[in-house]
Amino acid sequence: MNGYEKRTQEKRTQVLEATFNLISKDAGIENLTMDEIARHANVGKTSIFKYFGNKDNLLREVFKYFLDEIRESAQEIMSENKPFEETLIAISQNKIHYLDKVNKQFYFALMDFCTRKDDAGLSSLIQQYSMESYVTLLDLFHRGRKEGKVDLKYSDEFLLLYFQALVEGISSPHIYQKILPYTAQWTELLIKGIAPGK
Repeated sequence: MNGYEKRTQEKRTQVLEATFNLISKDAGIENLTMDEIARHANVGKTSIFKYFGNKDNLLREVFKYFLDEIRESAQEIMSENKPFEETLIAISQNKIHYLDKVNKQFYFALMDFCTRKDDAGLSSLIQQYSMESYVTLLDLFHRGRKEGKVDLKYSDEFLLLYFQALVEGISSPHIYQKILPYTAQWTELLIKGIAPGK
């Protein structure tokens, strides 16, 4: 990547992050203007149009950027090949970190945008992300079985539902903000719940 391409990529990232922050903290998408995005990203409005074409394309890219960020961080954690417990704690902390990074407004804006625009591409992206998350969790639970940390009597389907229920249970801001310091203990309880009986 040459200097021009690097600067262009940096500016694109500034725009994506500024837009993400504005969607998360403000009233959402409808009142968001390109002028406001340009001001927060510290780039010219013409640059935003040059990089993304229009507001809808920019919003698609913001949602994709956010999902890619979560996916890549989870893959990095898994690739470290640490023991099951350490990996599960790191994955849990990562999930809570991203929950803490956004508020419900971002999720509402994402779902509303998909519905209003009937955006098959974005809906497909979200489904793909969900599938990849499940595959990552399955890989982790299979690792736990091999290490003797996950009881063989629990099916993959049950383990996925169990973990999903716990994560969705802490998705509410008044819970995940309080649980963050207790991630290790929360994960320990999770592990004890699926560990083979003595």
